[in-house]
Amino acid sequence: MSYPEKVYLNGKIVNAQEATISVFDRGFIFGDGIYEVMVQINGSFFYGQKHLDRLQEGLDKININFDVGSLTTEIPKLLKASSLTDKDCLLYMQITRGVAPRQHSYPADIHPTVMMYALPKILPAINQANTKVITREDFRWSRCDIKMTSLLGNVMLNEEAMQHGSFETLLYRNGLFTEASHCNVFFVRDQVVYTHPANEYILNGITGAIVKDLCTSLGIALKEIPYQLKELALLDEAFLTGTSTQIAAISQIDNHCLYMGNEKGPITKKLQEAFFNLK
Repeated sequence: MSYPEKVYLNGKIVNAQEATISVFDRGFIFGDGIYEVMVQINGSFFYGQKHLDRLQEGLDKININFDVGSLTTEIPKLLKASSLTDKDCLLYMQITRGVAPRQHSYPADIHPTVMMYALPKILPAINQANTKVITREDFRWSRCDIKMTSLLGNVMLNEEAMQHGSFETLLYRNGLFTEASHCNVFFVRDQVVYTHPANEYILNGITGAIVKDLCTSLGIALKEIPYQLKELALLDEAFLTGTSTQIAAISQIDNHCLYMGNEKGPITKKLQEAFFNLK
């Protein structure tokens, strides 16, 4: 992925190399901030309001006083400056608590740092990848529902996947799967789709929520129950979901092979096609 040409920073759009923040910004020192990513497809942001709502919810959870609604007039300006109006692209948004002398407690009366940028991004009609994943203990903190900028645990776990020639790391707590390092994960067994309930142990993914709705509309049985690590060998299918991942079939989990070649499970394929129709 390349750097953007333009960056929106605190109300101004500047060249990327001119976009700088203070070393005392709490996002830099503590990772004290919230981020969001959404994609523009065919001239509009896919479930854009859902992403903006989640950004606001995250800010509210950590008491950063900022109205995300104010960005709705700023985003088109950034897209225009980036020559991405009506073009397929990815939009990254990040809001930190702001600049203040270093202290752990929240400082009073400071202004949030608001940063956004857009990059060209064309997603495939359907993600045809068959991904390999590994499994690891979920050692992160217990507020994974907050889409925070401090992602060291996720970064470490994703890097381990890369070192093993895999796309993702599936995470488990006490033998129960939660999510992956940057995706939600779904399991299929005996025509039933299983996924972890949306609580503090996972990020409630927008794409994951869409998939749950698709299961309902397509008559696919869905249970928001964590799948068990010890029952991996009984799986029929598994897939990942995410904003840029969309729906990606999992072909291999550790040494357990689900599919060979370009095969995909029938439920995964059905959901991928329905997701494509939404776009």
